[in-house]
Amino acid sequence: MRKKTIIFDLDGTLMDSLQDLTLSVNYCMAKYGGPQYTDEEIKEKVGRGIYVLIEKSLPGGRSNPDYDACVGEFAPYYQEHMFDHSCAFPGIPEVLEALKNKGCHLAIVSNKFDAAVKEISGRFFGDLIEVAIGEAEKQGIRKKPAPDTVFEAMKQLGSEAEDCVYVGDSEVDLQTAANAHIPCISVTWGYKSEQFLKENGAKTIVSEPAGLLEVLC
Repeated sequence: MRKKTIIFDLDGTLMDSLQDLTLSVNYCMAKYGGPQYTDEEIKEKVGRGIYVLIEKSLPGGRSNPDYDACVGEFAPYYQEHMFDHSCAFPGIPEVLEALKNKGCHLAIVSNKFDAAVKEISGRFFGDLIEVAIGEAEKQGIRKKPAPDTVFEAMKQLGSEAEDCVYVGDSEVDLQTAANAHIPCISVTWGYKSEQFLKENGAKTIVSEPAGLLEVLC
């Protein structure tokens, strides 16, 4: 599967950020009367952005009178603490560098809020990632699984769909790739199991970062 443009999901694909997400959710839950969650419980709630994350975490979801305040509390708290424990998965920086050296264009498309995506990308991956796009629905760009952010990445990179592949760890990523009419590579070191990915239509699955080079090069 030789592709010139590789678009990556962020959390669970490039970054192990689960602990900081859990701690940030639990901070908000403590403030607004919700339960405390384990990493494994939060793992099942991530992937569709902070609005859905809080909806799934706060009792009553969006009908809870504190929902809007809780969402508003989460973003600044997480942005302040998102580097406390998060790190790139072992082997990921080396894989990105190898792909870059082969002339590939690399991008990140995530449902995490846009400012955090850009800050994380810059700190951990620097010039390896050319374009980093997060949730920006207020600008009219729908979040995943809508293809809008993928299309925006293609536009900024000057890439055509036939040159692109999407890499992610969840069913949302599979749906996003399908909606953008590009192939998807699913990874198993993130937040979903291989069996779950297969049940959601994954055709190409890799179990370690180096496996990406075997598939893509």
